[in-house]
This record gives sequence, structure tokens and C-alpha cells, in this order.
Amino acid sequence: TVIRAAILIQNWYRFTMARLEMRRRYSLSIFQSIEYADEQDQLQLSNFFTFMLDHYTHPDSVSHIFTSPSVSQVVDEGLCLTEFERKIDVPDSYYGPRLSFPLTIEDANALLHAFRNEQLLHARYVLQLLCETRKVLKEMPNITHLSTSYSKEITVCGDLHGNLDDLLLIFYKNGLPSEQNCYVFNGDFVDRGKNSMEILIILFAFLLIYPNDLHLNRGNHEDYMMNLRYGFTKEVSKKYKDHGKQILCLLRDVFSWLPLATIIDSKVLILHGGISDTTDLDFLNALERNKVRDHIHVGVILFSLKNLAVQMLRSSFRYLQILDILWSDPRSQNGCTPNKCRGGGCYFGPDVTAKLFERYNLKMLIRSHEFKPEGYEISHDGKVITIFSASNYYEEGSNRGAYIKLNPELIPRFVQYRVSKYTRRQNLQERVGTIESSALKSLREKIYAHRSELTSAFAQYDLNGTGKISVNDWAAAMESVLQLELPWRMLRSQLAQMNADGEVDFMSCFYDLKIGQPIKEVQPALVETLCRYRKDLEIIFNVIDKDHSGLISLEEFSQTWRLFTSHLGIDVYDESLDKLVLSIDYNKDGHIDFNEFLEAFHVVHRLERKAN
Repeated sequence: TVIRAAILIQNWYRFTMARLEMRRRYSLSIFQSIEYADEQDQLQLSNFFTFMLDHYTHPDSVSHIFTSPSVSQVVDEGLCLTEFERKIDVPDSYYGPRLSFPLTIEDANALLHAFRNEQLLHARYVLQLLCETRKVLKEMPNITHLSTSYSKEITVCGDLHGNLDDLLLIFYKNGLPSEQNCYVFNGDFVDRGKNSMEILIILFAFLLIYPNDLHLNRGNHEDYMMNLRYGFTKEVSKKYKDHGKQILCLLRDVFSWLPLATIIDSKVLILHGGISDTTDLDFLNALERNKVRDHIHVGVILFSLKNLAVQMLRSSFRYLQILDILWSDPRSQNGCTPNKCRGGGCYFGPDVTAKLFERYNLKMLIRSHEFKPEGYEISHDGKVITIFSASNYYEEGSNRGAYIKLNPELIPRFVQYRVSKYTRRQNLQERVGTIESSALKSLREKIYAHRSELTSAFAQYDLNGTGKISVNDWAAAMESVLQLELPWRMLRSQLAQMNADGEVDFMSCFYDLKIGQPIKEVQPALVETLCRYRKDLEIIFNVIDKDHSGLISLEEFSQTWRLFTSHLGIDVYDESLDKLVLSIDYNKDGHIDFNEFLEAFHVVHRLERKAN
């Protein structure tokens, strides 16, 4: 009896753990699929900006996308420190760190202390720090060469994405950067998290203090257009209202000077994304990296412009090389194919890795760029390592962060961690429940934003107009519209109701959701379009809003909207749009707060669904 009871308990435990693992995996799949779909949308915006430049009444309003201002247009480069000191006053009421240049380790410690206590660094010091960082970066090669003979170990960190707590934990566990403690940070310092600015300030400060011992590679998020979509631009504008424009301009230039890769002991290549079958390290080392500004979007846009076609045909190889090393992902299958999930870069197989290693006599490729539940992953027979340092990336408990320690024998040692905001550690069931709830919420929002298309797809299977279709047909319709490659049959119980005959009530996908809207006269098709393309429109309006005031004119708003719908082939223009725009011009000055306007068009969750 005891043995039988033990077996029953063991089977129950295995079954429970298997179900938890299944829920965890499909939740992470939802997050990642939506993230990659969003990146595709971001890259496709490039085509719209080309269209916009050709058709916009005031092309100068958008021309700055293609030619970012130089530092000399903001401030005399040779007088950076003194000019900011003369022009920007630091009041006596400011209790944060007061920096003097050249920086010392005491300054870095003061910054760490201030940021732990959620203090801001004054704008004057931020601008001075950026100017000094730019000077140091300009002197660095495209590919940095390091040796373990000068350091017992080198620490390599992956994406941080604005998660300051992860950086602070890394320094706590592994020590601060110093001549005896060398670091390589492999890009994507910013976006998504709320403390991107603080991370940059800390990394740049240590770079100035230890330029030979802290090294930075560029990631795909160190980019003007990516920052508009994923939060960094908004963070800077919110934290530094008076000087945000200057800071963003300088950051755009600083990002263009970040090195592209690092090589340790001539054997370990470290870069953000990956490689392709055309990756040429000699070419990458020789190009003028600062001229590859906003690498992806500018390259795609300029290549499309008729008057620059010949010029871009000569230099397109340069942009593709940058695109590949910042956006590519490894795959287990041989070959090199376009990365359709992300919309940029490629998938590279073990044969592509082997070919590059043979050409340059390499032993290991360390890259980041990709979420990993354990914080790292080894692929291509141990030759490729992915390192991801942002814990809780999608949701609290969704993943561990990790960093790599490389010794002189170049044997990697992985250190994992997870920052927690809870005083009591969550158990596995609580963590999975939190992740699953957040993932399903994001998925439902995407489903509702495609309501019209999904309804039409469902109707093609519902030949008798019953409102019910089979589970297979429901899954096929979901995938045909959303193209997220998710296990729809498994997810059905969380998303739609099923009757006793095993048929899916397909309209139940939308029962518990609605889209908020400011005035009821707006037609449903217009509301759905505004909801679906809210992120794209926010980026477009932010581009037009050159002074980052959050306001654009009614004329600019209406014309941009018409161009956007025309470019996408969406026939939803309605007189109610004019009424809608006029209704939020509260002081009747001919300008509207577009962020406030777009915020009105988001999916509202009326109640949490219960699984059938």
C-alpha cells in the first residue's frame, strides 16, 4: 500500500510538473512570437518613411530621419565641458552627484549610490559625460582586440535592456570594472526597461575611468528608430524635459561610434547578433562605422530613394554587413537564410559558423540578442554561445540572467542570477501563473487588434453561419491571420469557448475585450485601425515632433494619417477622424497631444477569462 501510494504521488508530481513546464513554454513562446512580430513591423516602417518623404507637403519635417545632426550643430565639440558648464546652471537644490572631469572611481561610486536611491544625474553632467565618451569612442577601432594575459578573467555580459537592478547585481556578485576586472558589454543596453539612461551613464563613466578594461559593443537597439518604438526616447524626454533634445542628439552620435565587435586572444569573437555567409571581419574592421548611422532603417530607406540608388548600390554591402552582425540568430540547420521572424539579418547554421572559424582561425562565437530562459544557451557543437543578462525580461520570473567568465584557457564559466522585487520568493506555480497571465493578456490584445481579419477568416470555415467551427479550423484561421507560429489547439481553452459538440464559438475570442475610444461617433473600423497601428503611429508622430514637445499641428496629423492609410491600402478614412482630432484640440490652438490621443485607443480587459 505504501509503495502504491508513493507511486501515485510520484505520478501526480510528474504530471503537475509537466503541465507547469508546458504552460511556461507556451507562455514564453507567446512573448517571443509577439516580440519578433513587433520587430518586423518596426523594420517595415522604413518603407513608409520613404513613401512619406516623397509625398509629404513639408518634407523638411521628416528629412532629419535620414541625416542626424552632428555634435557640432548642438555644441562646439572642442568646448563641450566648458560650454555646458557655462550654459547650464546646476542649482543649489540639486543633491545628486556633481561630476568633475576627468572622472575618478569616487565619481563612479557616487553615481551607483545615487541611482540605487532613484536620483537623477543633472543634465549638465549627462551632456558633459556624453561628450567625453564620444571622444574616447572615436579613438577605438571597429573591432577591439583583448588579451587574457593582462587579466586573469574577462567577464562578458549580454542584453541589459534598461534593467538597472541586473547591472547592479552583476557588479555586486562579480566586482566593479577595474584594471584587474575586465568587462565586455555586448550591446542592447537600452529600451524596454525603465532605467536605460542610468545604465548608459554607469557604463560610460567606467569606460572613461578604465578605457582599457571596460569594452562596449553596439547592439541593434543602440539606434534612433528602435529607441522611438521601444521606450528609450520617451524615457530621456521624460527625465530631462529641458535638455532632452540635446541629450538624444548626442546619444545618437555616441551610438554611431560604438565598436562593432571584440576579439579575445585572437580566438573568441564577441558581437551582438550573429554572422552570415558573407560576413567579412576585415571589411567590418575597415569601414567608417560612424557613417552607418541608424544602420538598418537608414540603409533600407536610402536604398529605396531613386536619386540615391546608384550611391547605395555601391555601399549596400556595408549596410548588409552591419545588419547581419546586429540582427542574425543561430539555427541548428545548415545554411544561411533570411531571418523572417525578425524581418532583418539571417539564420546561420553550423556550417556557416565553421566556415568563418576556419577563415579567421577562431574557436568560439559569443553573441547576445536573443532571450534565453536560463540566461544562456550553447549551440553549434559548443562553438556558439548566446548570453542574455536581463532577468525577468518578459515578466517577473520569466527567465534568469547570466554572464560569462572567460579564463586564459578560454573555458567559459556561466554565472546565473535572477533579480526579484518580492521579499518572499515565489514558488514555481506562482511564477508560471504570473508569466502565463501576462503572456495571454498580450496575445488577447493582438487578437482583438485583428478582429476584422479574424472574423473574415473564421467565416470562411463557417459555411452555414452557425458561429461555430472545428478546433482545427479555428487554429488554422488564427495562424493564417496572426502568423505567430503558436500551438493554437493547446491555447484554445484560454482564448475561446467550446460547446458540448467540440466546436469553437469563434466570436468568444473577443467577448472580454474592448477598445477604449474618446468619442462614440468614430466608426469601428477606424477605431480598430488606430488600435492596431498605435505603436507605428506613435513613432511617426514622434519623428514629426522634432522638438519632442508631444504636440503636432492638426494639418500634420491629418496628412500623416492619410498617407499612412494610403501606404497600407487601408480604406477607413472617415469624417469622424476630423471630429475626433478637433475634439482633443482642447485649447483650440491648432495642435494636439498625440500621445494622449493614441493612448485612448488601447485594448481594455473587462475581465479575466476562465479556462473551459
